[in-house]
Amino acid sequence: MAEETYNPWTVVNVVFQHLADQGLHPVLGESGHPGEPAAELLRCLGIQPRAEGDIRMAQDINDHLAQLRASVFDDK
Repeated sequence: MAEETYNPWTVVNVVFQHLADQGLHPVLGESGHPGEPAAELLRCLGIQPRAEGDIRMAQDINDHLAQLRASVFDDK
């Protein structure tokens, strides 16, 4: 039998939808990016979040690549 897979961030959405349906108003983090509080929720549920699911990780990679391109292809 094939192992079932899913996007762990869908779990965060399901949990929050369930809480909202119960009349609660869940908030991830007091301010700023909700990525780390969402990842902590997943870890509490026994799910290890993947770095590629974090938009901040992708932005850091893009920023680093832009710096590398600038240093290699600088027209000075």
